[in-house]
Amino acid sequence: MSAVITVKSLSKAYRYAKRRGGFFEAFSPEHVTVEAVGGVDFEIGVGERVAIIGPIGAGKSTTLKMLSGILEPSSGEASVLGLTPWKQRKALAYKIGVVFGQRSQLWGELPARESFALLRHIYDQEAAPFAKRLGELTERFALADLLDQPVHRMSLGQRMRCEITASLLHGPNLLFLDEPTIGLDVTAKAAIRDFIREHARDHGQTVLLTSHDTRDIELVCDRVIVVNQGRIVVDQPTDQLRRRFLGRKIITFQSAGQAVSLNLPGVTRRASEAHATILEVDTKLTRVEQVIAAAMADGGIEDVTIEDPPMEEVIAEIYASTHAA
Repeated sequence: MSAVITVKSLSKAYRYAKRRGGFFEAFSPEHVTVEAVGGVDFEIGVGERVAIIGPIGAGKSTTLKMLSGILEPSSGEASVLGLTPWKQRKALAYKIGVVFGQRSQLWGELPARESFALLRHIYDQEAAPFAKRLGELTERFALADLLDQPVHRMSLGQRMRCEITASLLHGPNLLFLDEPTIGLDVTAKAAIRDFIREHARDHGQTVLLTSHDTRDIELVCDRVIVVNQGRIVVDQPTDQLRRRFLGRKIITFQSAGQAVSLNLPGVTRRASEAHATILEVDTKLTRVEQVIAAAMADGGIEDVTIEDPPMEEVIAEIYASTHAA
């Protein structure tokens, strides 16, 4: 798999003046250097959908801004689609789409249609292929009723659909998304996730996103890079991440009678309702098959569901383990 993004020892540090007390000290402030990103290395291949996650201040957005050419690093190297982002920003802009959840690339007073038309000229797109792409995105994102509406009158979910559409109109090979579902309701989030995943799959598009919403990671990305204090602490496929940090399964039994009660090593009850019992199983101590067989032996089981632990628990486990280290 050829690399779309290659990052080597990429760092970003900020220097600011720390004011000391007293009048005269104000003229000779102490300067402090804070490292936002500390020498990270990674590669992302064609068609990969990768999430960069971490606590607030971990360096996620800073990394994305360097890779999109908005920020210049303090040191290190990066190649994005064969270009150095901060040196060839204009050339790179024609090849990438960028969406920052709290920063608009549309003109608030203009109808979405006119914003899209302006973007066609900015990206020097021919009319026919542009119109075809806009038509496809309008249908997929249900934008027909929004095209003639000023952007500032749209709901946050409507605006985000238009923002993502705008980022794709010039047919980029790579999409950067910084908190794409922030502030959206459940329905709007689901629509955004479905679209990103399906569009990337259908067009072989590479996606790099940051998010604090674990569902974005689960439903969109097949690989996760975890950063903490500016450094990469984990870089693994999403499914392997669960298996590595949580050797647990969540089993839900639907029963006609009383709740399921088992006395097996590593099996604990998470919740029970009238006809449902949710168990957590430590698979290092007891296999899932043993738990199901024991429950079935008591009779009355109508349905069984086996799930991985929620992604937020996986991430909490990662943060705890890396902090302890």
